[in-house]
Amino acid sequence: MARIFITGSSTGLGLAAAQSLLAAGHAVVLHARNAERADALKTEVPQALTIVTGDLSLLSETRGLANAVNAIGPMDAVIHNAGLYGATGSGRTAEDHSVMTAVNLLAPYVLTACIDQPKRLVYMSSGLHRGGNARLDDLDWTRRRWQSDQAYADTKLQIVALALTVARHWPDVLSNAVDPGWVHTRMGGASAPVDIATGQATQGWLAASDDEGARTSGGYWHAMRREKPAAPAASADYGDRLLAALQALTSVTIGTNG
Repeated sequence: MARIFITGSSTGLGLAAAQSLLAAGHAVVLHARNAERADALKTEVPQALTIVTGDLSLLSETRGLANAVNAIGPMDAVIHNAGLYGATGSGRTAEDHSVMTAVNLLAPYVLTACIDQPKRLVYMSSGLHRGGNARLDDLDWTRRRWQSDQAYADTKLQIVALALTVARHWPDVLSNAVDPGWVHTRMGGASAPVDIATGQATQGWLAASDDEGARTSGGYWHAMRREKPAAPAASADYGDRLLAALQALTSVTIGTNG
């Protein structure tokens, strides 16, 4: 039995992955943005090990969330599932970060740095990462004119790069990125062609399976198959420069073992 923490697990793919992992006998720590959502989740998923709360748009709450997870004990896996798309990622946070960047990129970076190293890390990306801009001089959209779709693609390119960079620097941790496809969720919309059971399968498999494929690291996965990501994401130089940029934005450092 594995102990697994999943961000953004009160709805959508995160909740579906949690329910699947719980059904398989694993212990799952759920995450909700606030106490109101956590209370509803307790009723919906009473078999969860526990629920932690924190607004991932705020670095202060993200650090607190990491502390809450560490207080539970070591995690076998962490699934960085939470993410924003479209209008929900517009605007600036109270800490003056792009909301999209804060939730989709800064939060998983800070949680990776601050949660005690698990055995496995899974980062949710998207096929749209192939349209991401590889520039690192304005991750927080302080100079560019805001473009929601471009910002989303950028964060998904950067999260693949983060997953692969962590895999290089932490050889004892299995770190992978996942493209779940265009899934029929609240975020994906009613016209999405992929059902939620199919969309959640790869992240749960990478987090807990003993299959040979799931015990590999540094991969970009879609529909249970490893694929080649966009070139910048696979570049060691780009990944290391991304870490430096994220450190500058968050004042948090990821230790490197390699």
